[in-house]
Amino acid sequence: MTFNKYKIRNIGLLLLLVTGLFSCESNFKEVQKQNFSEFAPSGEADDFNMKYTDSGRIKSILISPKMLDYASVAFPYTEFPKGINVTLFDLNNKRTFVTSNYALTYKGTDVIDLQGNVKITNELGQVLETEQLYFDQKNEWFYTEKKFKFTDPKGISLGEGIDFSKDFKIVNSQKISGEIFQYN
Repeated sequence: MTFNKYKIRNIGLLLLLVTGLFSCESNFKEVQKQNFSEFAPSGEADDFNMKYTDSGRIKSILISPKMLDYASVAFPYTEFPKGINVTLFDLNNKRTFVTSNYALTYKGTDVIDLQGNVKITNELGQVLETEQLYFDQKNEWFYTEKKFKFTDPKGISLGEGIDFSKDFKIVNSQKISGEIFQYN
């Protein structure tokens, strides 16, 4: 078996190429890791308790076991993965209570998306229950297209789609599909 200088050179180049490819593999994976960024919150809080005031008067209190703030993403939002308890106060200090299993607040729209066992009650004994509800903070208005149950001291109504003011003084039901009971 005879080797000429061209075969030795070709084998040497092949070995050099294979060695170069294997050494670049680990570098390539490191570069990929550097360009990969996890979708992580820019802020996080446990046992979150926030009081919102306007002109020295408390307008609302928000309590949640966990708050995740995604302020640095393209469409910033705050997530409450373990639910919320909110107390809203009107001008006469009458309270409305809101609870849900999960909530999102969108910073650019001032809309809160409440999900899972959403329940709103007030001091007059009115209760609204649904699976998803939106709250427009700017206009202090709730709305949903989901099924709901509205209980009032005067009766109970079931339906699908409702919007109302935070104090239940204005209520617009789109589809009443259940029975309305009147108690004397």
